[in-house]
Amino acid sequence: MIDFNPIINKEHNSERILLIGDVNGAFFAPDNIKKLKWQQCENITEGITAAGNERFDLIGVIVSSLGTKLHSTLLNLRQVSRGARIILLAQMFEEPSVLQLVRWSSDGKRPADDYMICPVRVKQFVESIQKPDIEKPKARDITEASYDKDTMISELIKMATEDDLTGMKNRRYVKEFLRQTIDRAKKKSSRVTVLIFDIDDFKHYNDVYGHPAGDSILKQAGILMQRCCRSHDVVGRIGGDEFAVIFWDNPGEETSEAERRAMQSDHPKEAIFIAERFRKELNAAEMPLLGPEGQGVLTISGGLASFPGDGSNANELFEQADKALLEAKRSGKDRIYLVGGPQEKTIEPRME
Repeated sequence: MIDFNPIINKEHNSERILLIGDVNGAFFAPDNIKKLKWQQCENITEGITAAGNERFDLIGVIVSSLGTKLHSTLLNLRQVSRGARIILLAQMFEEPSVLQLVRWSSDGKRPADDYMICPVRVKQFVESIQKPDIEKPKARDITEASYDKDTMISELIKMATEDDLTGMKNRRYVKEFLRQTIDRAKKKSSRVTVLIFDIDDFKHYNDVYGHPAGDSILKQAGILMQRCCRSHDVVGRIGGDEFAVIFWDNPGEETSEAERRAMQSDHPKEAIFIAERFRKELNAAEMPLLGPEGQGVLTISGGLASFPGDGSNANELFEQADKALLEAKRSGKDRIYLVGGPQEKTIEPRME
């Protein structure tokens, strides 16, 4: 993608700017960054040293360079940076963690001033220097000030990423999250599995009991699925009665390469276990809107596909999982299929 903003000019070179981390993927046209007179450090340790030795107006930190101790590392950078604005450059899947780093804490400190979702245009990044600072709140006002900002951010995120009916993530978010998660998995040798499922004979419930009953089924299905999943897995409604779940390795848990290889083949089993648990809970759920016989009538069919065995990108993984879902439907519904055929009987897997 082309960055149409001119990037080599006096305005972009006049400020003292430090970049920490790998600029590839963080900026549009990253090769042009090297032509600017900005100081660059490969990792946060070098960045903290540079910030202590020289005064900067703006410090851009690519979140993937921080490791796991984000909060304490950024506080160390803040301590030596002598008033520089600290802007975090994050991928979409890193946003939940980043939001915590730009909020005022009870002691009146915050590790970073703001964040941007990558890729970022150079002009947009430089203009963040001119952005007026938010006045540091008094101790008694911290909670209220944080609440106002958090509420605004939360509402904007909801409009762009959430399904209006269920409150689940929407198709746009799920597809982009999956793309970024696969990119991460390629670098970290980690695991990604996609489950696509829908409610069997959903049109029947809409036709017989009305759309309010259908909406209730969708909402309850989403809530039950979230309860069955691990906290870091992503559940989304991707259209009609169709849902998607992304099972991925918790970024906060460090594992060795040998452990990752050993667990690679078990990942679909974990997803199968969660999907089967959800299938049973949905079947047992009470559905008053469906009348006295409502309990025990709802079933789902689903398809599973895993990276890298079933696809190398988000579109391929979605396509393969959807094919497995169709096979499950053709084979009688109320079942979960892996790519290539029915899921095998498995013992309860080791959960993270």
